[in-house]
Amino acid sequence: MKKRRYRGEKHPVLHLIIELMYILIGSAFVALAFNLFLLPNQVASGGVSGISIITFSVFGIEPAYVQWGLNIPLFIAGLILLGGQFGVKTLVGTIFLPLVVYLSRDMQPATLDPLLGALFGGIGVGLGLGIVFRGNGSTGGTDLAAQIINKYTGMTLGRSVLFIDGLIVLTATIVFDIERGLYAMIALFVTSKTIDLVQIGLGTSKMVIIITNHQDKVRQGIIHEIDRGVTRLSAIGGYTDDERPILMCVVDQSEFTKLKQLVKSIDPAAFVIVTDASEVLGEGFKKA
Repeated sequence: MKKRRYRGEKHPVLHLIIELMYILIGSAFVALAFNLFLLPNQVASGGVSGISIITFSVFGIEPAYVQWGLNIPLFIAGLILLGGQFGVKTLVGTIFLPLVVYLSRDMQPATLDPLLGALFGGIGVGLGLGIVFRGNGSTGGTDLAAQIINKYTGMTLGRSVLFIDGLIVLTATIVFDIERGLYAMIALFVTSKTIDLVQIGLGTSKMVIIITNHQDKVRQGIIHEIDRGVTRLSAIGGYTDDERPILMCVVDQSEFTKLKQLVKSIDPAAFVIVTDASEVLGEGFKKA
């Protein structure tokens, strides 16, 4: 029997094409940020691109050649040591990014101010990598090296990436000067924040936990007046040992003031805890 595809579900081939487009566009952004901002200002902010900046400045080797020369062996090593979970999408990013670096190598730098280069280079790289990650892809490079270190040493993936990038930034500090090393750290920070922004978006929701003696009224108010779902959690007071339900709900930032006023009008003595929810998936919010 032929499997029925539900409305809105993408065809697998179309889905793969869209993901590959994300990877190509994102890789192009990374490459342009590299040539316009990072390379001309010697901001070696980690990764294979950072290594290629150092080798270009010291030995004059074309950065794209260094990136291919490191990315392709790392991709092969990843296939051998980690298994074949990378596939065509990682290979596309591994090859295409250095290609765009090579094709755009004669572009004039956007700035020769190293601070601006670090800031806007970090934004460009973060934007590009965020787009690549949204396509479930990778540009290979030191990410694969970090996964190999993680598998064979037990070091966490985050620490492995930090270790490799730290070595590259330290090398840049020795080869250039301490200021260039500090600019590289700025670029790394900006890149990580920009990736988060692309992945999560600008919208921040609020997760609200409400402890009240009038939980039924508050619950009905949230459901009917704010039109949001609410979850009851069982809890026991640490001091009184009494069972006291806790209400938990997630609202958009624009709805939070209304929720706060609602709770205060029903129970001025309610205990309310509010935290940021960077990404919320599900009905009424973003689709998974």
